[in-house]
Amino acid sequence: MRAARLIRMALLVQSSPGLTAASLALELGVSERTVIRDAQALQEAGVPIRSERGRTGGYRLAPGYRTRLTTLRPAEAETLYLSGMPAALRDLGLSGAADSARLKLSATLLPSLRAAAESSVHRFHLDAPAWFREPSAPELLPELARAVWDDRPVRLAYARPGGEVSRPVEPYGLVLKAGVWYVVCRVRGGAGAWRTYRVDRVTALSPDPGAEEPFVRDPSFDLAAYWEEHSAAFARALLRTSVTVRVTERGLRRLPAVVDPAGAAEAQASAGVPDAAGRVTLELPVESEEVAFEQLSVLGAEAEVLAPQGLRARFRERARALTALYGPEEDQR
Repeated sequence: MRAARLIRMALLVQSSPGLTAASLALELGVSERTVIRDAQALQEAGVPIRSERGRTGGYRLAPGYRTRLTTLRPAEAETLYLSGMPAALRDLGLSGAADSARLKLSATLLPSLRAAAESSVHRFHLDAPAWFREPSAPELLPELARAVWDDRPVRLAYARPGGEVSRPVEPYGLVLKAGVWYVVCRVRGGAGAWRTYRVDRVTALSPDPGAEEPFVRDPSFDLAAYWEEHSAAFARALLRTSVTVRVTERGLRRLPAVVDPAGAAEAQASAGVPDAAGRVTLELPVESEEVAFEQLSVLGAEAEVLAPQGLRARFRERARALTALYGPEEDQR
């Protein structure tokens, strides 16, 4: 533990000369007294670190000296590709490795390049979760991530509406979509079907007893391409029914903002010519009548449901309730 801290301290001083004992203590999570002792330990180990007093003082290495501690470990190099996603790194249990990798990379750069690299942190930030939801990391995510890194077959238990299932799988990759983690797997045995599971519904994870060696990846598998195809097919599969709607020109433009984009695109493509009132009639794919009622209510008078009759009746009841609530407009005398 102390050895890692000493290495980190030497790299911090190399990449940012002039750090005070207080600054180093904050970065390292120790007391200033520990920083002073660590500096003495580095001097004894041959690292020419010294403390300078005064307004521009602080810890510095001897001029021209550079540590040889900047070789990246495999885990650190891998996490560099995710370094713009701090929340994702934290969920995966890799934030410590990423911090160490960035520090080592910074220590190898020229001062001018180091400043340019560090400035990006202050200009770009990725916030993956959707609005109005509290992001939380699934308990088994770090363990599942290790299995993905190591190509390790696992037995995965998964909760679904019909009951829990357990399958031996080869975990190929993890996807973060709108704050929700998914794991893409190939089922071991049989036809080797591909499956996608929400990680927060994985209830248990254990090594596959029938496989002691890492699985051999399919070199043709492309995680990004698979996810794009899978997510599009999944979104379309949710649209199990359709409703007939008559909308204004403004309602037609707003449709993609209130219903599923895939359903809106399909409906807009099938829209007929405007009638005398400027409205168009279209068939809108929806998840259910209940969902359609909530979504189309947002359009107000810009949309009129023609079918099915049950849904149209619900809008009629809503209109009556609103009329009763607000009452007729009073005569202006």
